[in-house]
Amino acid sequence: MRLLKDYFTLLLKGMAMGGADVVPGVSGGTIAFITGIYDELLTSIKSIDGEALRLITKFKIKEFWQHINGNFLITLVAGIAISIFSLAKIISYLLLTYPILVWSFFFGIIVIAAIIVARDIDNKDWKAVLAGIMGIVIAYAITEATPAETTEAWWFIFLSGAIGICAMILPGISGAFILLILGKYKFVMEAVESFNIPVILTFIAGCIVGILTFARFISWLLHKYQSMTVALLAGFMIGSLNKVWPWKVIDSFRLNSKGDQVPFLDHNVLPHQYLQEVGDPQLIEAIAMACFGILLVIAIEKIANMLKTKTK
Repeated sequence: MRLLKDYFTLLLKGMAMGGADVVPGVSGGTIAFITGIYDELLTSIKSIDGEALRLITKFKIKEFWQHINGNFLITLVAGIAISIFSLAKIISYLLLTYPILVWSFFFGIIVIAAIIVARDIDNKDWKAVLAGIMGIVIAYAITEATPAETTEAWWFIFLSGAIGICAMILPGISGAFILLILGKYKFVMEAVESFNIPVILTFIAGCIVGILTFARFISWLLHKYQSMTVALLAGFMIGSLNKVWPWKVIDSFRLNSKGDQVPFLDHNVLPHQYLQEVGDPQLIEAIAMACFGILLVIAIEKIANMLKTKTK
């Protein structure tokens, strides 16, 4: 039984997921994993099934709400929405103003998150190792993909939502970056900022279909092949580090919704190369921010474990 303070904490977790999901390279699924709500999230989404449809068609609202763990889902979704419609602008500003420090912070978070996830592998055998390597290769390949120019037709917006949301609930795979690859990150973000209702509703419809289908698949994999699946997820996180590497040299720019020139394509360099090509690599500050990210995740995990112990 959750208390009011528990729902407030859950709201904050949702806000953290939403904040992560709007950054190309960081996954909301990673936040869900390290805050201890990943399993409940998958189970709750999976519960939106035929039984839930039967209950709602018979107007058994209370039973329907309990069946889908409605309080959990609505609180989490509210937190995600708050971030997307508010914190997204702050995060975008910070990425433009303090890119090295922000990416260093995310880099630290993902490193420790990958370690925490890998720790949960039941059988650390050759199959798990192979799955982990596959995860690294797949995530790295995704981060190296070049954004495409694609249609703005309603069916592709729907498809982008379905694919993007699947990535958003996968630790290590950034839904925002998948949208960038599909050529729809800028389009969707501008739709959110301008409250373009038709585009937003079409995208949300795709998200709903995608998440209801994909959550069941991931839940099945975790149940049948726990070690390989968790190793694959940890590999995704490690492979995604390529995208959040703090020192980048910009290759090209694009215009945002306000007409401002912002970075579009870039490539990673070492700190000393950054010093030669761009300027101060802020190495000490970057290391400090990465350490802060690591310590923050450790603190969140310890608090989450303490809360679990108290509720038992």
